[in-house]
Amino acid sequence: MKLEGTTIIGVRRDGQTVIAGDGQVTQNQQVIMKGNARKVRRVYNDSVVLGFAGSVADAFTLSERFEEMLNKYSGNLMRSAVELAMLWRGDRNLRQLEALMIVADKKDMFIVSGSGDVIEPEHSVCAIGSGGNYALAAGRALLENTDMTAEQIAREAMHIASDICIFTNSNIVVEVA
Repeated sequence: MKLEGTTIIGVRRDGQTVIAGDGQVTQNQQVIMKGNARKVRRVYNDSVVLGFAGSVADAFTLSERFEEMLNKYSGNLMRSAVELAMLWRGDRNLRQLEALMIVADKKDMFIVSGSGDVIEPEHSVCAIGSGGNYALAAGRALLENTDMTAEQIAREAMHIASDICIFTNSNIVVEVA
């Protein structure tokens, strides 16, 4: 039984960084198992926010490993993200994990993947998951064409994605880095 399906978006504007995610967990791309899962959370003394998409167990494993890296590198987000990506790619067991993460603190935001990628978004918006492309497009349009705050953009982009993607719902959790 494979549990997955979600949308996570990160938005930065005017010195504020926000990560938002929906609450849907889907079984085998057929059944909604849960509508209020929490896939965005605060770590490292509440100074770092992370959101994850993909297989639930894999995402939790990676979140725990990322927290270990934050502790090891005294909260240095970039170093922790790079070290996690290197570990993820280099470890035979971790390499099998199917998930993506967006991690952010007050000054940095990155997408971290198992292929060794640590990507800083070019346009102050990034998104992952099944509805990620919808949220990304909406977020970029809102960022470029409105005066909305980062939190308002994240919420509206998530609502737009939830209207389009069947693996995304409108039960939105938002955390400010």
